[in-house]
Amino acid sequence: MEKPICPKCEHSKIVKSGIVGGRQRFKCKKCSYHFTVNKLGKSIDKYYVVKALQLYVEGISYREIERILGVSHVSVMNWVKQYKIKAPENYDYRPTYKVLNHTELVKYMAQKENLTDTGMLITELGDKFMIIKWERFRNR
Repeated sequence: MEKPICPKCEHSKIVKSGIVGGRQRFKCKKCSYHFTVNKLGKSIDKYYVVKALQLYVEGISYREIERILGVSHVSVMNWVKQYKIKAPENYDYRPTYKVLNHTELVKYMAQKENLTDTGMLITELGDKFMIIKWERFRNR
């Protein structure tokens, strides 16, 4: 195990200072700060972070993002706060989305009625594709 550095002053002069809760405790010789080594938590691939933020910006709710990506809605909320993403304006409509494989996407795009009077975004989701669609020209 490599020797940790002080999380407070980032100094490398560290000595062992007992065990607390079954974990090794350390003391910094420079600032006298006591700490334990960080435990390795479950990390999520940055791909899912980017996709979750893209979907959030498109107006999809936290819970829907959770169902689509399989990532906790609380994690998505934390990423939105961490990266300071502004909430999209509240429109009178919600985007609709479909998850399709490659053949279904080709068939979908071949139909002209799917391409008119709408805005559309297609994004990759692993081995599938997601179409996010919203009305471009609404009748009032």
